[in-house]
Amino acid sequence: MGVKAYVLITTIMGSEYEVLEDLIKMAGPDVSIQVDVVYGVYDLVVVVEVSDLSSLDRVVTNIRRHPKVTKTVTLISSTAR
Repeated sequence: MGVKAYVLITTIMGSEYEVLEDLIKMAGPDVSIQVDVVYGVYDLVVVVEVSDLSSLDRVVTNIRRHPKVTKTVTLISSTAR
């Protein structure tokens, strides 16, 4: 995969694990997603690996559309593997 990004997510209180389950379902043959619930300012950290930026845009847009996601910050990695 060509593009790796970290998406930091804030959710509605108490919905972290529900959102985690929904995000895992977004993975597919061209989309790798790893999700961790974390403590601190953000509730979830998502590692997304896709082939190109337009694919990343689609994934991040779908994350932002989740009704229990209130805020996201996307960090695109400077190293591709």
